[in-house]
Amino acid sequence: MKNLLYRLFEHRNLGRDESREVLVRMSRGEYNESQIAAFITVFLMRSITIEELAGFRDALLEMRVPVDLAHYDAIDIVGTGGDNKSTFNISTAACFTVAGAGHNVVKHGNYGSTSVSGASNVIEQHGVKFTQDTDVMRRSLDQCNIAYLHAPLFNPALSIVAPARRNLGVRTFFNMLGPLVNPTLPRRQMLGVYNLKLARLYHYLYQQAGTEFTIVNSLDGYDEISLTSEFKVLSNSEQSMYTPEQLGFERAVESDLYGGQTVAEAAAIFDSVLSDTATRPQKNAVIANAAFAIRTIDRRLSMDDAIAQARESVESGRAQQAFRKFVKINSQS
Repeated sequence: MKNLLYRLFEHRNLGRDESREVLVRMSRGEYNESQIAAFITVFLMRSITIEELAGFRDALLEMRVPVDLAHYDAIDIVGTGGDNKSTFNISTAACFTVAGAGHNVVKHGNYGSTSVSGASNVIEQHGVKFTQDTDVMRRSLDQCNIAYLHAPLFNPALSIVAPARRNLGVRTFFNMLGPLVNPTLPRRQMLGVYNLKLARLYHYLYQQAGTEFTIVNSLDGYDEISLTSEFKVLSNSEQSMYTPEQLGFERAVESDLYGGQTVAEAAAIFDSVLSDTATRPQKNAVIANAAFAIRTIDRRLSMDDAIAQARESVESGRAQQAFRKFVKINSQS
């Protein structure tokens, strides 16, 4: 590791195979926490290259615990995290909104490393037990259209680096890897990123992988559609700019989306969205993200129809029903 760090300190890039090798060795426990932290810190001081990110992804996918859920042809909906906006769990709520609308979701998530409440935090708060049991995941998809994969159970390298990430408390390239290493290898992906440079990076990688994708970035730095500003959308077939008003939404402000200081507070907001008792900005942000995910699943839908599906899922109670069934099934594993 010492020689590798010297190379990186000299601003030299790693090749794809080298990047893969270092993460494989990291997962084997060959480096201590200080070395891991130093390695991660390098990529806080300079941008990661496509070759490096691809190599890290190769390593995690090679070492993953594979899960065969291809039959469900599901979508993953995720943000990279690390936008330092302290929002509530918008992407996770959007997952259950999409599930409530009748579409299959395979959510790959983790505990928050740069925020109070990641997807795993808010789900665990409701008594869910994370599992590798494919039968449980299939039952969950069959009964409520969604399965959840807690990342450290399926990617051993993520468990190894968790202490270093937690102690650093800032976004790292591991935030960028999460959306690329869902163990089910979903064919469809809805991804939120915190800047346009990242959007272009994922755009290239998704195209290379043959993924059906939608990437969104709010221009004021949110890794999701926040409705606080204009936002950019990149997909297989479009690169467009939208305003909230264009889609029939009121513009929000940052304080509207604040997720609280504890997991319990974040979970309470999450629950209020699914029970249709949230504030209008909270509800609208979830509906907007869910709508673009639904349109990723069915490109024939107009934007208005996708929004209507997402709204109906929340207002009819089906999003909440999907979540309640999910909790019941996944609390017994």
